[in-house]
Amino acid sequence: MECCALILAAGASTRMGRPKQELPLRGVPALVYTLRAFEQTPCVQATVLVCPPGQQAHYCLLAQRYRCAEKLRAVVPGGETRQQSAAAGARAAGDCDFLAVHDGARVLVTPEEITRVVRDAQQYGAAALAVPVKDTVKVTNADGFVDHTPERSTLWAVQTPQVFAAQQYLSLLEAAEGDFTDDCQLFERAGQPVHLCRGSYTNLKLTTPEDIPAAEVILKARER
Repeated sequence: MECCALILAAGASTRMGRPKQELPLRGVPALVYTLRAFEQTPCVQATVLVCPPGQQAHYCLLAQRYRCAEKLRAVVPGGETRQQSAAAGARAAGDCDFLAVHDGARVLVTPEEITRVVRDAQQYGAAALAVPVKDTVKVTNADGFVDHTPERSTLWAVQTPQVFAAQQYLSLLEAAEGDFTDDCQLFERAGQPVHLCRGSYTNLKLTTPEDIPAAEVILKARER
């Protein structure tokens, strides 16, 4: 069963203050780590990179320069929202059985984690990496006061990749109303089950400047 990864790297990086796709991590552009992880995962046969509009040639050359373009099927421009970018990537994926949607800024994902979630999706139809929430979470009202405290044992922080049967994902994407920040929501709204696959706390997302030194520590430890 062929799986194509959609690597979403078209965001504006407003919270980081500069494009996080090319932030240097141990001397290498951040996005390269993401591309390498999928290149090294045998159960993913192809990748589609979704980049900022007008920068397709630049990102294609970046992948070639760092020797992580062997599986690269297409480099396409993203849309104004994450959902639009995912749709652009899905259209470029062509015929495949499963689509693995991944945030390009999750640069520390490993081939082992990708393999686990792809295998889960092949068994259940839809799966996502996730980790149990460590902190107590509060739900507030509109005025900022605590409304209630959900049971922590039921809470998970969802990561990517999120992997889906391709035809079902495309059908739900076309029928979606509104904008989703997470692809699992497409299935949730349709009443379709999504299996959570145990991920790793090191699969963090580069979002704010504080994430950069943490990522570099993890990468350094992996080199030992």
